[in-house]
Amino acid sequence: MYLDGNAVTDAKAPAVPLEKRWDERKFQARLVNPANRRKHRVIVVGTGLAGGSAGATLAEQGYHVIQFCFQDSPRRAHSVAAQGGINAAKNYRNDGDSVYRLFYDTVKGGDFRSRESNVYRLAKVSEQIIDQAVAQGVPFAREYGGLLDTRSFGGVQVQRTFYARGQTGQQLLMGAYQALSRQIDAGNVELHARTEMLDLIVVDGKARGIVARDLITGEISTHLADAVVLASGGYGNVFYLSTNAKGSNATAIWRAHKRGAYFANPCFTQIHPTCIPRSGEHQSKLTLMSESLRNDGRIWVPKRQADTRPPREIPEHERDYYLERQYPSFGNLVPRDIASRAAKNMCDAGYGVGPGGLGVYLDFADAIERLGRPAIEARYGNLFDMYRQITAEDPYQVPMRIYPAIHYTMGGLWVDYDLQSTVPGLFVIGEANFSDHGANRLGASALMQGLADGYFVLPATLNDYLGGAKLDTVAPDSDEVVAVETQVRERIQKLLRVNGKRSVDSFHRELGVLMWDHCGMSRNREGLTKALERVPELRAEFWRDVRIPGTATELNQELEKANRVADFLELAELLLIDALHREESCGGHFREEHQTPEGEARRDDERFSYVAAWEYGDQPVLHREELAFEHVHPTQRSYT
Repeated sequence: MYLDGNAVTDAKAPAVPLEKRWDERKFQARLVNPANRRKHRVIVVGTGLAGGSAGATLAEQGYHVIQFCFQDSPRRAHSVAAQGGINAAKNYRNDGDSVYRLFYDTVKGGDFRSRESNVYRLAKVSEQIIDQAVAQGVPFAREYGGLLDTRSFGGVQVQRTFYARGQTGQQLLMGAYQALSRQIDAGNVELHARTEMLDLIVVDGKARGIVARDLITGEISTHLADAVVLASGGYGNVFYLSTNAKGSNATAIWRAHKRGAYFANPCFTQIHPTCIPRSGEHQSKLTLMSESLRNDGRIWVPKRQADTRPPREIPEHERDYYLERQYPSFGNLVPRDIASRAAKNMCDAGYGVGPGGLGVYLDFADAIERLGRPAIEARYGNLFDMYRQITAEDPYQVPMRIYPAIHYTMGGLWVDYDLQSTVPGLFVIGEANFSDHGANRLGASALMQGLADGYFVLPATLNDYLGGAKLDTVAPDSDEVVAVETQVRERIQKLLRVNGKRSVDSFHRELGVLMWDHCGMSRNREGLTKALERVPELRAEFWRDVRIPGTATELNQELEKANRVADFLELAELLLIDALHREESCGGHFREEHQTPEGEARRDDERFSYVAAWEYGDQPVLHREELAFEHVHPTQRSYT
């Protein structure tokens, strides 16, 4: 199934005390003087929070940035959908927060499967992010006296999350977009919208460009640079139904993986506990309700199985506030993986509510009575409006119904402390890399990582690479460049020549059901083995029977989807292999064979305290990066 390879190590983190590593690394990093920066070209793929902030910052430094997004505008990047908030260790509440506590919470929340060096840097840089965003005019919520307001998210006992009602991602993205727009207007950023990366160009072992397709005209083009930055997001849509935008895909990182970039921990996928339950087979995506709702909403199910009474007719003594019962210290604010599995367990046991019993209640009656409706409207009004429009139910009058769904991916391309992949010159930031969250991401940390990588980390480490790399001129007609472009064209024609009978969506939907059933909230050897038998068969059927109308020289969304689903069909197999090989439960990876008597995840630190970095090949090759814990010592996670 796979081969064992040599160990992989991160040699870029300085051997100094944890709290000094990032400052020391920045000091060690080589610099590029301003006159020379103008001579360098840097490609950035993606314009979300990570890509937008990186492009704006690199251009501000003086580099010529070539930026790509498949949306019609950078403002349409999926970061716009993030709702609840962004973490930062500012301790405005004076409630015991600190850089070290944010670091500790993140390592513990990730079930001790992340690097201490990277996580501490993230916590330290978080303080700068809020100042940056406020200076850009991001309209964070404020208290009556004008101070920035904060709230809690799952997995913590302090209020460190800054927010802009339920639109935090949108507002932060506008801040990054205006900075990027300024550089576009200045001529420092060359923006290619409605353009999708289809392959990576590697010359003399270094990333030197990409091959892209104009989604309107179908034109294939080659773009060369001195370094390539991937900020293309996660791969949650391999499950078909997820909280991600339909366009979110894995093509950029998967094609880079096939060119030599290791893929780390693909089985670490996150289930979000507060999603609107699916309403039928017709759905093509799911809708997220912000985790911030768990601050004031109480989660419960009826104590009687298959209880179909309306929620307001179920008296208090007949309700089970199961999170508050099972985890009294954290209650409704346990981490996402724990809250998700608890909801699934309740529904599996017959206590679920709504169609098919696949839902639990998120109830705001107590909060409305305690704080008043205007206070709840001020905090969550747009989220309540969205829920009402989708479900035709008023959450001010009746509890929301929620159920877990695929959301974020902690796995991604392997990167070192500098955010550089195993392909020199290829940097990977935001959700596209694996680096910070371990086996489970704490709520409100995605926006933090994306902006930390783009505004503060990458600009320093990319300088170091460009300041020391020997980069010869690459001609557009060189053999290496022409070969990659030719392969891209041939792949597109191969897809169009199939001319089968099944739609792209039918393959994607079948893959999604297979992955959710056997590699979703819980996994076991039997299910993973079954899925590993079916996925290669489904992939063969896809290349034999997929139907793609239209041509390659026009707007052709079926061709776009087919390109992406072909990659999902390959990535799915690696994800399953990774899940099968990891004989333990940790965070979002829950193997049913490895759980405590109480049903909690049971890690195996003796055998699996490592990052699984996979090299592409006929058989994937597993390279292990051993994890060392000097400050936060692994223990059985407890939120009781």
